[in-house]
Amino acid sequence: MKNIFVLGMFLLVGHIFAQQPTKDWYHNDPTSSEYPGIGTNKAYDELLKNRESRPVIVAVIDSGVDYEHEDLAQNMWVNLNEIPDNGIDDDKNGYIDDVHGWNFIGGKSGENVGKDTYEATRLYKKYHYKYKDANPLNLSKKQKLEYQLYEKVKEEVEGKRESAVKNLENLEETKTNVMAGVDALLALMDGQEITKANIMAVETDDSGAAYGKNILSRNMDDDESYENRDELKANIEEQFQGGFDYYQGQLDYAYNPDFEPRKIVGDNYADVTQKGYGNSDFEGPDAFHGSHVAGIIGAIRNNDLGMDGVAANVQIMTLRAVPDGDERDKDVANAIIYAVDNGASVINMSFGKGFSWDKEAVDKAVHYASKKDVLLVHAAGNSAQDNDSTDNFPNDTYEKGIGFWFWKKKKSNTWIEVGAMSYKKDENSVASFSNYGSKNVDIFAPGVQIYSTTPDNKYQNAQGTSMASPVIAGTAALLRSYFPSLSAVQVKDILMNSSEKLDLEVLLPGEKSKKVPFSSLSVSGGVVNVYNAVQLAMKTKGKKKVKKSKSKGGA
Repeated sequence: MKNIFVLGMFLLVGHIFAQQPTKDWYHNDPTSSEYPGIGTNKAYDELLKNRESRPVIVAVIDSGVDYEHEDLAQNMWVNLNEIPDNGIDDDKNGYIDDVHGWNFIGGKSGENVGKDTYEATRLYKKYHYKYKDANPLNLSKKQKLEYQLYEKVKEEVEGKRESAVKNLENLEETKTNVMAGVDALLALMDGQEITKANIMAVETDDSGAAYGKNILSRNMDDDESYENRDELKANIEEQFQGGFDYYQGQLDYAYNPDFEPRKIVGDNYADVTQKGYGNSDFEGPDAFHGSHVAGIIGAIRNNDLGMDGVAANVQIMTLRAVPDGDERDKDVANAIIYAVDNGASVINMSFGKGFSWDKEAVDKAVHYASKKDVLLVHAAGNSAQDNDSTDNFPNDTYEKGIGFWFWKKKKSNTWIEVGAMSYKKDENSVASFSNYGSKNVDIFAPGVQIYSTTPDNKYQNAQGTSMASPVIAGTAALLRSYFPSLSAVQVKDILMNSSEKLDLEVLLPGEKSKKVPFSSLSVSGGVVNVYNAVQLAMKTKGKKKVKKSKSKGGA
């Protein structure tokens, strides 16, 4: 049964489209397929068939990865200088038993941070005691900036909490009415089998029964049936529970200034340079998101299991830093540094937020990665917003500039920001949820109905710019694998310049009728095309590689 109550955040994007694509649609040739993909299979079959490649390490900074998954285990990065499970930092890198990566949001006791607050909530808590009764006229210039930030996060946090309370009340009222209407309808059906056809056949003037009939007829599939009242009502209860859990979670965790899970980690949170905190639990309590991302990048190709990743000769390094809530800047910065120091050539970051606690720390880590010739791939976000006019962190812009006064760098030149495409060829080509930006989003990639690996040897569809980003990361890894002399800057240039330009107008994400040229939504104005990228890479002369830190296994 479809959701009885239709709320935007619970409506799966896949339900918006009547047609359903094949599971591997995003590997299709974009010019000859009903569902335009990125030309992965064509590139392997025609251009890369007899070409040698080398293994490339891709770091996945995410919620954790099921490193034993049947379609991932063979392609997991292994730190060959670390002896598993001996409780010793064998390679002296500051991390004990970091065989496949590291978990920056776990504790030494083995506990893990599952749920966490949003960054707005943390900033609200940080400044509330200081500015709750402040007179802005009496503040210094620096204090006024902090006060403005406080007012902004206060409005969001207190507004979201108030909205959550109201939504819970509305859900309870709606649920009560639905259950009453269904009871009235079933009473008239007098023990008939509960099918859509039998429900549609009921004639009644009773308003309650008519309401129940309307709800069920709109939400039941034609072949759906229930043996009895209890089975049906249990299904309805389950549909509502997702909404209750979501809003209660906003009150209990996401927007709760008193919720503080960081004590689990046990680090000195103020010391961003601290190393070694966390643990070696590479999966964490919920590895769905990270496993799905990892599969898109590097699920084993051509093994007749599940699905194929974009990159064939890849090693996935799992770095757990993303909880159920906003990631913390300290963890993101240290995860980037770990990835670089342990040989990653590409880093995928399918996360983001509207506020930043310590952007300078992340900026320094991003700059470090850029200097070490590492490509950073980041999801643009799922708020249907213009990233040129709305904050989205992390990003490629250095807040204070980095370097000497006469040669300060303002942006990373190895960062690529990714928006999401659907599988349509018309005005719905851009995913309705995707962020965009002619200056701050670089390129688009498939991000709707993406079939990939999930924990416990399972597979599932998911959608989001979180899925589009690893498509780009996988393509970058493919290029660095088959054309190892290419620098990160060259790989980015190749991806941008070889992208498929779509000469059509599309619905602007978040708008129901406003159309814009697709070319106006990103810097490149295009969608990644693996076949074109490989062709361009063949013509591009590689540069001398930047010396990187020693890899701890793998490549």
